[in-house]
Order: sequence, then structure tokens, then C-alpha cells
Amino acid sequence: MKLRFIGTTSEHGNCPTLYEVEETGDIVVQGDKLTNPEDLAQLRDVGEHETFVVIPRELLTRFAPKE
Repeated sequence: MKLRFIGTTSEHGNCPTLYEVEETGDIVVQGDKLTNPEDLAQLRDVGEHETFVVIPRELLTRFAPKE
């Protein structure tokens, strides 16, 4: 898989960040892992292989593809 950097709102090189999978156009997100059990209990249809990250709305509205 080849990733293309899209953008970040981080000022110190940490997260959050968006990448695009060049072969498919899918989006990869980097963010703080959601770990609070009460928050996780609200999610549904979670596969064993899945995890969740918190992404600031500003990052998505600034860099997410518009199409």
C-alpha cells in the first residue's frame, strides 16, 4: 500500500493526520485512540480487527476530499 500525505492540523508533528491510499483512493486517519469504555459501548457493529480514533472536525473540513 502506498500512502500520500493529505494534511494535518497538528503543529508538532503528532496527530491528527489524513492520508490517501494511492491505489484505491481510500482515506487513512491518524488520531488519538478512543479508549473510554463508556464511549466505546455506544459504538455498534464493531469487528475484532477495528479500532476508533478521534478526528477534529477542522481536519476533515479542511482536507477531506470534496467528491
